[in-house]
Amino acid sequence: MKICFATNNSKKLKEVRAVLGKEFEIVSLEEIGCKEELPETGDKLEDNAFQKARYVKTHYGVDCFADDTGLEVDALDGAPGVYSGRYAGEPRSDDRNVDLLLKNMAEKKDRKAAFRTVIALIIGDEEWAFNGKAEGELIGARSGEGGFGYDPIFKPLGYDKTFAELSLEEKNTISHRGKAVRLLATFLKEKSS
Repeated sequence: MKICFATNNSKKLKEVRAVLGKEFEIVSLEEIGCKEELPETGDKLEDNAFQKARYVKTHYGVDCFADDTGLEVDALDGAPGVYSGRYAGEPRSDDRNVDLLLKNMAEKKDRKAAFRTVIALIIGDEEWAFNGKAEGELIGARSGEGGFGYDPIFKPLGYDKTFAELSLEEKNTISHRGKAVRLLATFLKEKSS
C-alpha cells in the first residue's frame, strides 16, 4: 500500500517509516510534489491533523495521513499544546521553543508533562483518527543529541533518560507518535487484507 505522510520533517518521516515497516510505501510531501506550507489554524491537535490531511487529499488526490503533536505541561495549564511547534513565534525553531519553555518553567516545581499525537487518515472519502500519549516530566536543561523538538528536555515516565537520549527503536516503543502510528498500522493492515 502506498500512502502519503503529510510532512516534510525528515526525522518524523524516519520514525514513522520505522514503525510501519516495509509493508507500506510511505511517501513524503516532497515526493508527491507538494512544496507549500500546509494549513494549521485549528485550536485542537485533531483539527490541525485533519486540516493538513484534507489539504493534501483535495489538492493532490492521494490517500494520506497527517499528524499534529503537542507537548502539554501541567504547570502551564496545558501550554504550549497545539502551539508547540510555534511556541516561540516565527520563524519556527526547536531551539528557541525549548529555550522559552525552560525559561517559563524555571520557577515551577510541578514538572509533569505529556506529549499527545493525533493522526488523521483519509482513504478515498473516509476519515479516521488515531491518538497516542506519552507521559513524563520536563528536566531543567537539554540532555541528548537524538530526536527533535522538545525531546532533549522530556523524560518519559519510568525512564532516567530523555527522548533525545533513547535510540529510535526505544523511543518508538513508548512515544506518543509511536503509539498512534502502531494503531494506524494495525488499522491499515486490517484494511488491506
